Amino acid sequence: MTNTISQAQIPAEVQHVAQTLENAGFAAYLVGGCTRDLLIGRTPKDWDLTTNATPEQIQALWTADETFCNNDYGTVGVKTDSEDTTLQVIEVTPYRSEGVYSDSRRPDSVEFGVSLEEDLKRRDFTINAIAYRPSDRTTVDLFDGVGDIAKKRLKTVGEPDQRFTEDALRMMRAVRLAGQLNFAIESDTMQSILENKDRLENIAIERIADEFSRLLMTDTPLQGIVMMERLGLLEYVIPELLEGIGCEQGGIHDFDVYEHNLRTCQAAADKQHPLHLRYAALLHDIGKPATRRTGGKNKKYTFFGHEVVGARMTNKIMQRLRLPRELTDQTVNLVRWHMFFADPDEITLSAVRRTIVRIGEDNIENLLDLRVCDRIGTGRPKEQPFRFRKYKAMVDQALRDPISVKLLKTNGDRLMELTGERPGRKLGYVLHALLEEALDDPAKNTVTYMEKRGVELYKLEENELQVLAEAGKAKQAAEEAAAIKDIRREHKVG
Repeated sequence: MTNTISQAQIPAEVQHVAQTLENAGFAAYLVGGCTRDLLIGRTPKDWDLTTNATPEQIQALWTADETFCNNDYGTVGVKTDSEDTTLQVIEVTPYRSEGVYSDSRRPDSVEFGVSLEEDLKRRDFTINAIAYRPSDRTTVDLFDGVGDIAKKRLKTVGEPDQRFTEDALRMMRAVRLAGQLNFAIESDTMQSILENKDRLENIAIERIADEFSRLLMTDTPLQGIVMMERLGLLEYVIPELLEGIGCEQGGIHDFDVYEHNLRTCQAAADKQHPLHLRYAALLHDIGKPATRRTGGKNKKYTFFGHEVVGARMTNKIMQRLRLPRELTDQTVNLVRWHMFFADPDEITLSAVRRTIVRIGEDNIENLLDLRVCDRIGTGRPKEQPFRFRKYKAMVDQALRDPISVKLLKTNGDRLMELTGERPGRKLGYVLHALLEEALDDPAKNTVTYMEKRGVELYKLEENELQVLAEAGKAKQAAEEAAAIKDIRREHKVG
């Protein structure tokens, strides 16, 4: 902790916005997370200013295309010319006080033009209720937030029950900040979370999901999720994770399913992997409790088909959280195929090529990364080097082979030239039928073979071509159906 803030810590763009307000006769204070981070010695990700100016007065200081205001809290976004994306918009909010929160989500009323003291009083935690005025370098700390930073303590402003009644999401934010900053939650604040946890039911699932994603993107998601579980918050986000508590695995695993999932997620964070890989790491074995059976060849337990069940559970979880479609698809694919690299002796290049087609070229490296994190999550330090080298070599080889119609040694224009055909569905079916052959045997991907075979395929009926073109999809669907059937038979369910 630095205890003081130097002007050198504040970007010129931020100082310019503050000075513009001050030159117009208004006060301008840095507030919230940016002031907290400056005092801790961290670089803020967002810059927020508060002022005694109204939204209209703030906007009047810049041209119409330099500002925007689109929320109920009077926040004005001031656009800058900075090349740093984190500084392209600086938010300026009027001092405000808030009425009661009858829905535990948002205030029933907001009043502008109050004092700085009133503005700071309505904030969530003491460490976020410190204001710093760049113009005269003064710090306003009415609730001993600086002292709590020194003690590495997270404490609400005023009564914790009132703060969490106002906005129940603050309970999750407390956990996320505690993990992110490596702070302890003060005892009264923690007790209040335990007593008010059911208020999360009133919070929009999108806000809960956003806060949980922020927690996953901290350096210590394992610590945060464990704290959520112990405070009773996790059951309102991903209760399915709790089913892994006490679900022993045996074999190479030192931990139960729950701890293994969390440790795999932490490994992804340690390696600074993106959000979809952290979600996949957290949920990759979510299907194990439902599929665990006692006994098996040289094993205490089996988890037959857990990746198939887990992918379906992951899809439901992420849809329930209303997470973006792209994030959901990436995560579900990684969970579904995370066992692909489990046994290098059973993997063929053809299978690697088809897996790349299934999950996407950009995602195959993520699948390898997930494999490494999965290994670390068992309690082993890393993937066995010889195995990983073999996986990587196979992927590199497969990426040199045709995995899309763009890599075929012919194309639609050439086939139309050879056959005299016109563009249409039949052409698409021919190209995909050729790709299916190349996926099985890349040696066929020559100009001579592709052109000759393309002309032959054009002679087939369109419905026959469609079957050949969609053979990969049909095979995958059949495999999925067979896997589900085998899982049902194994677990004796109808």
